[in-house]
Amino acid sequence: MGKVRIIGVGMIRFGRDVHRGERAMVEEVVDLALKDAGITASDVQRVFSGNAAAGLVSGQEMIRGQVALQGTDLAGVPLVNVENACASSSSAANLAFEAILSGRCDVALVIGVEKLSHTERSRAFDALQGATDVSAVSPATDGPATNSVFVDVYAQEARKYLAEYGATVADLAAVAVKNRRHASLNPLAQFQKPQTVEEVLAGRVIVDPLTLPMCSPTTDGAAAVVLCSDSYAQRLDRAGCEIRATRLAAGAGPGSQPVAVAVGAAFDDAGLGPDDLDVLELHDAAAPAEILQYADIGLCAPGEGHLLVRSGATAIGGRLPVNVSGGLLSRGHPIGATGCAQLVEIYDQLTGRAGGRQVEGARVGMAVNAGGWLAGTYAAAVATILEKAA
Repeated sequence: MGKVRIIGVGMIRFGRDVHRGERAMVEEVVDLALKDAGITASDVQRVFSGNAAAGLVSGQEMIRGQVALQGTDLAGVPLVNVENACASSSSAANLAFEAILSGRCDVALVIGVEKLSHTERSRAFDALQGATDVSAVSPATDGPATNSVFVDVYAQEARKYLAEYGATVADLAAVAVKNRRHASLNPLAQFQKPQTVEEVLAGRVIVDPLTLPMCSPTTDGAAAVVLCSDSYAQRLDRAGCEIRATRLAAGAGPGSQPVAVAVGAAFDDAGLGPDDLDVLELHDAAAPAEILQYADIGLCAPGEGHLLVRSGATAIGGRLPVNVSGGLLSRGHPIGATGCAQLVEIYDQLTGRAGGRQVEGARVGMAVNAGGWLAGTYAAAVATILEKAA
């Protein structure tokens, strides 16, 4: 089999801006990614555009990527729109990888974009409701959503974990503190002001035991990644990072573990394991999600995730820094763009340009992106392993 590399990335600062549309965000990150890769739009043979919620937030359905790129030099390039909940752009990258590996193209551009802020705040919450089985929503709870449905899901998971494993709410707060500390070193993060455990615990309770700082925010943002064949990268004389593996998994109902399945398959493809990782970005849509995924990824046994946080192992300077970008909690979570943003962070880490949050000597990194909720588990999960090219 051939190899696929990432040779350029682009990302804007995440945040909330009701006056800036998806098209403007896409144009900026595409320009950044192409320049970073040292190519032009004429070199791109496929575009895979990830977006989750525009249909419900803005009303733009079906041709979202084409609309965003109209008027640019990429108009007319074959494009596939990818919608797969919060895993939309990581799924798009998975498809781009497979297209290049199959020989259908040499260069593919992956875009992730989401605009969740709107003058009608309920639109973003209604969109998130759509990432669950809406047929299961009872008439009593039907109607415009006033909060993210996922807060209820993660709060339930948190209560169960705290009861079974002797963790405390302060352990959940410590995840938010760690990731905010990392975000303070990331100029593209939505939240950059450090916070303390006491401040997190004193935050407004959203659903017990989760306070506001333990939950990912409403975010607008975009990121883009350029993938190419190994032979094309060699012709350009650009090293970049090799995609050692990328695997997509789907939830199969109660008891299934799509994150563990995707991660395990990616490790098998790459011939690597958890001990080989130098840096990790995972899907901390709420603080308990990070703690739970430690075990799914194989960093610890079930019920020991909070002990990793207490030990400092997953902070910068620890054995395996996790969410050095700030994660979804502090970098922000523009759902369709999150997967691409994780790849941007891993790429920057492995190429040594992450600035003050640089993990020294990082050569292998993994991004784990999950999305949707169905029958008690994630509906989709993507695990991608990158290695610094020789």
